[in-house]
Amino acid sequence: MEEKKQISKENRIDRKKIIIYIILFLLLIYVFYTLYLLVKQPTNIFTIEEGKLYHEETVTGYVIRNEKVVKGKNYKNGMEQIKIEGEKVAKNENIFRYYSNNEENLKQKVSELDAKIQEVMKSNTNPFPSDMKLIENQIDEKVYNINKIKDITKLEEYKREIDNLVKKKSKIAGDSSPKGSYLNQLIEERKKYENSLNGGAEYVTAPMSGIISYKVDGLEEVLTPNNFETLSKEYFEKLDLKTGKVVATNEECGKVIDNFSCYIATIIPSKNEQYAEVGKRIKIRLSNNSEIPAEITNIIKEQDDNLVLFLKIDKQIKELINYRKISFDLIWWSESGLKVPNHAIIEENGKQYVVRNRAGYLSKILIKIKKQGDKYSIIQAYTTDELKKEGMTNEEIAQYKKISLYDEIIVNPNVEKIK
Repeated sequence: MEEKKQISKENRIDRKKIIIYIILFLLLIYVFYTLYLLVKQPTNIFTIEEGKLYHEETVTGYVIRNEKVVKGKNYKNGMEQIKIEGEKVAKNENIFRYYSNNEENLKQKVSELDAKIQEVMKSNTNPFPSDMKLIENQIDEKVYNINKIKDITKLEEYKREIDNLVKKKSKIAGDSSPKGSYLNQLIEERKKYENSLNGGAEYVTAPMSGIISYKVDGLEEVLTPNNFETLSKEYFEKLDLKTGKVVATNEECGKVIDNFSCYIATIIPSKNEQYAEVGKRIKIRLSNNSEIPAEITNIIKEQDDNLVLFLKIDKQIKELINYRKISFDLIWWSESGLKVPNHAIIEENGKQYVVRNRAGYLSKILIKIKKQGDKYSIIQAYTTDELKKEGMTNEEIAQYKKISLYDEIIVNPNVEKIK
């Protein structure tokens, strides 16, 4: 009896397995049949959306600037930046200074005298005028605020203001003491060292207005807008520059760069000569993805089927200070608007159409191609004035159907079936 029950149970399990296998087999047949239909009759509906077309190429370029190197006599003494990297400066403005001879020793003596002056002032029992309290409050306020400042220029300005307030405080204290006092002697001695400190330093001024930079690579006098005719592919290759390498900071000199414009020289094959024309406005895309306008100012034809283009730009000048050779995208043209596949466009009698599908109703729509690429085109509807120029009557214009965003169109349409 037990044996019969076991056989019956095994038969039920076998039947369940067979049913599961049959179901899986039918599902596989359905999947393969669906894939076959998709391959045999692929979807031919395209939804129109906003898009952009480019014709571009990635190239390398050499940054050419109007820049002047400035260097003083005492460059061996070391330098202190008055204007920081990338800061705008005016002509004849102090941009950096060279340390004076024996500067560290003079600074040490001034610091020691400051400490002595403060000590004497604390021990002085003479009543000081109310101005002294006001100056002390100003010093305390600036010392408190200086900890919140991150801008180097403002930090230096605060330090100078604090130093001036300390000098003023010392002078008041000295004037309030008996003539010839020890305090006055310390103040006079400090002035002497400070004058030696300031008098021995060499200040360097800007020869023109622009942007200050301390990234000097020795090419400032050769890669200039004044000698394009001497620059060639061979010359650029001999420079042996690495693309994207940051120019090192110079510790002995600086330079002032024209902040209104600079140039980029690039070499392209002559097959793109059709796009290159002096005076033409194009766009370039930098490594930070910024697209900026550029103008072709000069073209030099090489003997090896190459062209040297010189592009003038007036934006992102500051961002290019760090580099001499860069990689960028040269955008010959770009167009944005309604983007459709070229296979959706049909031509009849010299005019272009797309076939619109609305709830299964097909309409042939006259369109205008703004720009055509290899696979896609940017299209738009005709205006009333344009339709009149095409010779259409007022009645035909009134019946004109316009293509618009999110319309569905047919790819590879069968024109014979469309009225």
